[in-house]
Amino acid sequence: MIHKINDKITIDGDLSDWKTPFLGPFVIHNSGEKATQNTMVSLSWNNENLYIAYSVNDSKIIGEVKKKDSEIYKTDDLVEIFIDPDGDGQNYIEIGVNAFSTNYDMLLKCISADCGGWKTSMNFNIDGLETTSKITKDGFCSEIKIPFSSIERIQNGNFSKPKTGTKWKVNTFRIDYGDITEYLALQPYKSLNFGFHQPKEFAVFEFVE
Repeated sequence: MIHKINDKITIDGDLSDWKTPFLGPFVIHNSGEKATQNTMVSLSWNNENLYIAYSVNDSKIIGEVKKKDSEIYKTDDLVEIFIDPDGDGQNYIEIGVNAFSTNYDMLLKCISADCGGWKTSMNFNIDGLETTSKITKDGFCSEIKIPFSSIERIQNGNFSKPKTGTKWKVNTFRIDYGDITEYLALQPYKSLNFGFHQPKEFAVFEFVE
């Protein structure tokens, strides 16, 4: 569930003011096995924005500050969220942020042969997107703010501004480049597919009061 809040959240990587419950820990995304290091996530919303917070245990943080839209998912410890409201694998978004607040936002136009093969756009930008990470003694925390007004303009994505009872297909992820690389998700895939891009298997999140 995505809990509605009355207050705006300051995107500063400090989770001490976060009031909605955290879910997790994340598991190996295609087996459901326990991860080496824990990851927790919480989602909330108000009339303007979707907010996501991650609390990450990481004994060996890998990464650095890089320019926006760098392919940090290939090199850096990071957290991600994929949102495909209708789960059809077309015109959905992917956002990632590393421990040093570098982010990317990507539009996945198509991922299957049925719609023309793999087509993505890193030139896509979510106006008003905010991401900040803060390194802690146990790892790092990250916060993301996504304005509904920006993503509802995505054509054929069904990102209509949510109301109480609206349901979206969402999954949250982490790549942990430690001594062994682990691909983690809040909800694993029943089909044991490898790779995060399995929108039909994303969790269903409901916007609630």
